[in-house]
Amino acid sequence: MKYSVLPGSGLRLSKLAVGSMTFGEQTSRSEAFDILDEAIAMGINLIDTAEMYPAYPRRETCGDSERLIGDFVRLRGCRDKVVVATKIASCNEIGIGASQLKWIRGGGPSLRFDFKNLSTAVHDSLKRLQMDYIDIIQLHWPERKVPLTDSIDYEFNEVEESWTPFEEVLGSLGRLIDQGLVRFVGISNETPWGLCKYLNLGASNELPRPVLTQNSYNLLNRTFDAGLAEISLREQCPLLAYSPLAGGRLTGKYLNNARPEGARYSVWPGPDGRYHNQGVNKAISRYSKIASKYNLSLADMSLAFVLSRPFVASIILGIKNKKQLQEAASSIDINLSGELKEEISLVHQFSPNPAITGIMRHRVTESYAIK
Repeated sequence: MKYSVLPGSGLRLSKLAVGSMTFGEQTSRSEAFDILDEAIAMGINLIDTAEMYPAYPRRETCGDSERLIGDFVRLRGCRDKVVVATKIASCNEIGIGASQLKWIRGGGPSLRFDFKNLSTAVHDSLKRLQMDYIDIIQLHWPERKVPLTDSIDYEFNEVEESWTPFEEVLGSLGRLIDQGLVRFVGISNETPWGLCKYLNLGASNELPRPVLTQNSYNLLNRTFDAGLAEISLREQCPLLAYSPLAGGRLTGKYLNNARPEGARYSVWPGPDGRYHNQGVNKAISRYSKIASKYNLSLADMSLAFVLSRPFVASIILGIKNKKQLQEAASSIDINLSGELKEEISLVHQFSPNPAITGIMRHRVTESYAIK
């Protein structure tokens, strides 16, 4: 295994991380334990979860991912071998289409980043995880409306301009750090402006400074490159990349409209999700041909590309079983040639970020009946 050291923290993270979004839903308890046993045997030490997991969120299963991780760590006695990162839900949980979450602290507008909410979330997560402290607590989504899912355009709406001040958020997180409940702070799904605000305040006001930012990053969605990448590098706040395989689309298993049994987009296909449009299909086909040319699987090439980016500290593998983990692990030793990277760059230039731009074109076409 290869590792990154987070600047300003001393935390040593494995370049591959276990994502737990399926734990307790698509992934059973025994499968989750098998995955975590295998991960630790490989040298993987980073486990990422969230209070709202598993997905898609339901009242009946909410928090089960943390409970499974807590049971595993307690039964295996391996707290000193793992870095546990979890996330606090906000009133703008747009990442997986569940904005209300009424079963989490009242849900909807009440999910703010004030001290009461943050403290309650941390204590509840610690109880489910059966731990004394959380290594990295992350803010899952900004409270304010941000264009990070199916759009790249920011639209100002003064009516919706209400959120907890950044200074207050960091101050509250600092109190939790002082209490020994949290070690470090991370930001997730933020914009360049939002990340800069947190970093600048943390650097100049004796407030906790984020040690990482967690955003989606893959061959089909490289919007991070546009503004966040430079901030990440220059301000030494590396990326913890989620969805490096675009929810499994970059394995190629959905090509030609295939719907493998039990796969994420077979269970939750969605009518017009980010990774379901013609632009995405064409890009995947082109990337698949490049991978074949260089005797790589599409998945290995896709993961190796994300790992090769200089701002990436680690990538979160959304795995459902031990076999998927074993297959993904091979990417850690793949060095992509300059020629291969150039071919990837050409596809990206021809069809930049089809996961975002493709769905926007699709919606415009439907709205105006463009043929």
